[in-house]
Amino acid sequence: MLVVLAFIIIFHITSMVLLFIATIDNAWWVGNNYYVDIWRTCMNSTTSTPCTDITSDNNSFQAIQTIQATMILATILCCIGLLSFVLQLFRLKQGERFVLTAIIQMLSCLCVMIAASIYTSMHEDFHPNLGLKDGTFGYSFILAWIAFAFTFINSIMYLILRKRK
Repeated sequence: MLVVLAFIIIFHITSMVLLFIATIDNAWWVGNNYYVDIWRTCMNSTTSTPCTDITSDNNSFQAIQTIQATMILATILCCIGLLSFVLQLFRLKQGERFVLTAIIQMLSCLCVMIAASIYTSMHEDFHPNLGLKDGTFGYSFILAWIAFAFTFINSIMYLILRKRK
């Protein structure tokens, strides 16, 4: 049982790290001379990398704010889930454990799915002046989808683990 708990903690921490990287790093959409995330757009040049923040002038600013909010919420919920797991491990009786943690992880999973889905469907509308058809989804976007899968699997593991002795 101790090995299972250690594996779940490592899996949960991995999910948190993936969420932090996907939320913070600037590689949701990558082209030859630019890279874009949910916070700013950066143009590549030989001497410097000028970055501009995404402002309310953008037509899809509300969608970008939704993506930002749900990714931050997913990261916070994942951190709260780990804290909840540790507290429930020592405080609750057998059979009552980890239900709250599973629910928190499922909410985190839902937030990541919402953010990544919105970005998938609307990424061309966010920065129309860049010619985004020439780019590809970056590793932060891919990490967001991997974090979605990890948080979903983690929530299922918590539900299964609540029955074990």
